[in-house]
Amino acid sequence: MIDINLIRNQTDWVREQLVKLNDTKAPIDTVLEQDTIRREVIAEVEELRRERNVASKAIGKAMGGLKKMEADLKKAQAAGEATAELEAQVAQAQKEAEAAKDKPRKIGDRIDELQEKLNKAEARLREAMLWVPNMPHESVPVAMSDEENVNGAPQGTPIPQFDFEPIPHWDLGPQLGLIDFERGVKLSGSRFYVLQGVGARLQRAVIQFMLNHHVDEHGYTEIYPPFMVRSEMFEGAAQLPKFAENIYRDAEEDFMFLGTAEIALTNLHRDEILEHTDLPKKYVAYTPCFRREKMSAGRDVRGIKRGHQFDKVEMYRFTKPEDSYAALEELLTEATDIAEALELPYRIVDIVSGDLGFAAAKKYDVEIWAAGCQEWLEVSSASNCEGFQARRANIRYRPDEGGRPQYVHTLNASGLALPRVMIAIMENNQQKDGSIVIPKVLRPYMGGLEVIEPA
Repeated sequence: MIDINLIRNQTDWVREQLVKLNDTKAPIDTVLEQDTIRREVIAEVEELRRERNVASKAIGKAMGGLKKMEADLKKAQAAGEATAELEAQVAQAQKEAEAAKDKPRKIGDRIDELQEKLNKAEARLREAMLWVPNMPHESVPVAMSDEENVNGAPQGTPIPQFDFEPIPHWDLGPQLGLIDFERGVKLSGSRFYVLQGVGARLQRAVIQFMLNHHVDEHGYTEIYPPFMVRSEMFEGAAQLPKFAENIYRDAEEDFMFLGTAEIALTNLHRDEILEHTDLPKKYVAYTPCFRREKMSAGRDVRGIKRGHQFDKVEMYRFTKPEDSYAALEELLTEATDIAEALELPYRIVDIVSGDLGFAAAKKYDVEIWAAGCQEWLEVSSASNCEGFQARRANIRYRPDEGGRPQYVHTLNASGLALPRVMIAIMENNQQKDGSIVIPKVLRPYMGGLEVIEPA
């Protein structure tokens, strides 16, 4: 979440950023209302606690005075002196002592009432803050829709040219026995498929290559996380409550299935304070990903471009704030490095404010060309979330110059996402005879196989 001081002190600026983000749901008025209630209640509670401390000291003073008067009364009674006035004074002192004792109790009851009010205000404030998106970085192009994203020029391997009509993967895969759509639907329904034989091995080869490349060439530490995590981990990664409808979950336990390894990797250091010498931390993980795809109903219904289950290799970084934008450029290079190694034409897309998403302050997409589909397919989003996720998951570090712990910056990028990489490999490397040439870097993982031949 963003720093609430931005909303308190720069309300108009925050509202301007929400317009740039095309966000109409952020409850800024609720945040301000509940924050005001919270601060007023806290101020009143603090004043009452001060009064209770004063009242508690008054009890001691009143009891001390009472004891002295009672002692004087006993002496007077023992001496046979007149005691009517002393008795009246003792009675009055007893009343004052009881009143002094009662005052802290009444103050305590009022504090309890206010504490309940404070708890409700803090809960409502947190819930409202969870719906406020990250603010865009000043370098993000301002525009309202994905149609206005800034597409870079094609890079890497040239877009392939054919002397025949290239076949899309939804025909090519079944012809070569790589993909079985009918049995996927039989097993699980629409948007599921079966990879089989060389097709299954090819995807496994791509995953192994990408993991090894990021570990060996880019210096990442590989993580194998649980594929199901508790709901608070989704909240920490800014997936909840915004994307609740797209999450698969266990019906009985508080488990949710990862929609991306980013969710687990964000929370690896949840509630921790890292040393500045620990940063940056660089993790890479392979996971299957599960998404209900409610937001994309009716889109990309042919083939394997968009499904409820897919595989992905994810890169993740924890950095110092001053290093995060240099790290974003490095992540982008590491993602495109995979596309180049697989000999896939790619382009970099600078994402505009209205398409930025919920957690990112700045984002680039990497798209690869698929010759059969005749379209650019997104295979990576490289995002700098700055302190947005760290504030939710409470991840901080001790600055090298000393002082209070600060929130780290978190970044993520797919490195890369399947099955769209599979689509591009099949469609771009198809031959006139129906075969597919396997990229050179994958051949060691394929037992030396160079070409997938028609049956």
